[in-house]
Amino acid sequence: MITGTTERLNIRIHDLISPEKCFDFLRKERWPKGIRCPKCTSNRVKKNGHKDSDPLCQKYKCRNCGRRFNDFSGVVLAKNHHPISVWVVMLYLMGINLSNSQIAAELDLDVDVAQTMTMALRRDIYDRKPGCKLTGVVECDEVYVKAGHKGHPEAVRRKNRQGRRRGLKGAPGRGTLEKEKPPVLGIIQRSGDVAIFMLPDVQRKTIEPILRSVIEPGSLVNTDEYIIYGKLTEWGYEHKTVCHANAEYARDEDGDGFCEVHVNTIEGLWSLLRSWLRPHRGVSQENLPYYLGFFEFIHNVRRRGKALLPSLLATLFGPAA
Repeated sequence: MITGTTERLNIRIHDLISPEKCFDFLRKERWPKGIRCPKCTSNRVKKNGHKDSDPLCQKYKCRNCGRRFNDFSGVVLAKNHHPISVWVVMLYLMGINLSNSQIAAELDLDVDVAQTMTMALRRDIYDRKPGCKLTGVVECDEVYVKAGHKGHPEAVRRKNRQGRRRGLKGAPGRGTLEKEKPPVLGIIQRSGDVAIFMLPDVQRKTIEPILRSVIEPGSLVNTDEYIIYGKLTEWGYEHKTVCHANAEYARDEDGDGFCEVHVNTIEGLWSLLRSWLRPHRGVSQENLPYYLGFFEFIHNVRRRGKALLPSLLATLFGPAA
């Protein structure tokens, strides 16, 4: 017969992690080449005691410019009173794509508190993730995600409708933000990185500056035959299309038996994105860009589970993009 107290059974997962090891790990991620001043980048830094609220958090003073800082100055982890072990485990659980309510249950947090903390992390990753320049063979496509104003009742009231409890019923036709079915543009380099953007609408004037900022001139861009991509050659790109209306999804143009003209890579990514968003049971359009940015970052890093954690922490501690 197995016996045990209620207290022993209700162990919180972050209590199993040593705060001392968390601080050592985070210092190595923030300063892999030694401690430097966040203001002047000088390495002439001396220790200057510890934080009163957290004795494990080291304080420093720069001998060069006089700046005082601590282990977490300037990063989102410094903006909350929760122990560092909570933040580290939360970031790990976000990386394996648990929903906010699941994270709250695992960390014994109020759901609203977990929502606030995870959104702070997603925003910081979104702001700091590196941009990308795509070249070679690039595919472009758009997908439409149902996204209303979850968690923003004032926005629902402005539309003079009742809140929807069983998901949004999107308006027919191609979506827009106004229709609560925002377009998401994906640009992916074959065997390379992806860039994902939420758009207000799907028009040439909307996508042109985005494509120019992401795709190197002269690259070969594969798309379907949607009219918004009709001026890619005028914008400085090679352009090839497949016609989905005629059931054409891949084409071999040079007779080598390999169908090189297609947009299957980006369409496969949309399947991954839908699966990624599903556990969150609806994301508001106000927060959707941050979820997309987090998904984009994880895809481009190409790591999962605990191997992803150092990349996330390095980005949080790095400069904003």
